[in-house]
This record gives sequence, C-alpha cells and structure tokens, in this order.
Amino acid sequence: MNTVSPDGKRTIGRNTFQNDEDTMKFQAPIATGRSVTGVPTGRLALWWVLASEIVIFGGLITIYLLYRLGNPSWGAEAEHTSIPAGAFNTFVLLTSSLSVVLSHAAAEEKEFTKAFRLLWYTIGGGFVFLLVKAYEYTSEITQGFTMFRNVFWSFYYTATGLHAAHVLAGMVIMAIISLDVRKGRN
Repeated sequence: MNTVSPDGKRTIGRNTFQNDEDTMKFQAPIATGRSVTGVPTGRLALWWVLASEIVIFGGLITIYLLYRLGNPSWGAEAEHTSIPAGAFNTFVLLTSSLSVVLSHAAAEEKEFTKAFRLLWYTIGGGFVFLLVKAYEYTSEITQGFTMFRNVFWSFYYTATGLHAAHVLAGMVIMAIISLDVRKGRN
C-alpha cells in the first residue's frame, strides 16, 4: 500500500522514503508490489499462469477422455509406452516439486545459499525429466510409433511434448530466479 504521511514521507509496502527521489531509487521485489486489485502482483501473476495451465492441460485431458471413451482400441496403443520411464519421470517431477517448495521456505528464512542449491536441484530434476523423455521418444520413434501413426500417438506426442516444453520453461524461470536468490533477494 502506498501512503504519504503529514510530514511528506512516502511509504511503499514496509519501506518509508524521505522524498520522491528516494522512492524512484527503490525497486521492490515484484511479489510485494500491489496490483489495482490489492493482490500482490507476484501472486496475481502466479494465478494467471495457473489458470492458463488449467485451461491448456485441462483441455488436453478432456480431449483424451473423450477419445478414450469413444475409441475402445485406444488403450491398445498405450501398451507400447514405457511404464517404468513414466513412473520414474513422475518420481523426478514430484521430487523437483518438493525441492522448489523447500527452496521457497529457505528463502523465506533468509537461507539464500540453501534456497539457491535447492533451486538448482529442481533444475537438475527438469533436466533428468527431459533426458528420460528424449530416451522414450527415441525408443518409440525407432519402433515406428510416430505422431503420424494414428490419433493416439498424435495426442501422445502433443501432450507430452507440450509438457516437456512446460518443464523446459520452468527450468529457465528457475535459473533466472536463482540469480536473484544468489544475491540474497527473494
């Protein structure tokens, strides 16, 4: 919240400034700024990202369910995917999610070295996920299961490719965030 006291001091969030020149020098972390809704801008941005993810992946899941219900032979093609690779990647993603939550908790406690390290564990998990996905794709394509084989494989490569792109984007964002964390900013 921005306020100006009777003596001319301006308060932005928890910070008080003598004059507008001092205010201009101040850069608050994006998560502490407020939008016109009164919600912190970082939180509002996160809500928008989550909403868009729900629309994209929710749409894909809906399409999957509709095709699956309408085509009994759909499941036969799924037998050619690697259950161990998928299970391992699920474990990697859940572990990476845990490390990012622990990184956030460490940053809140001003343990920036720990937070930085945990962010890079998350990035490493994303890298492992992408390597396993590349292995899966290579194996499936060499067996003739390309996205042009039928609707199942077209959907499979679209959904998992979009998910892989999502993981890669998350890795880039985590790397950028880690630069601030390394400098002691959360």
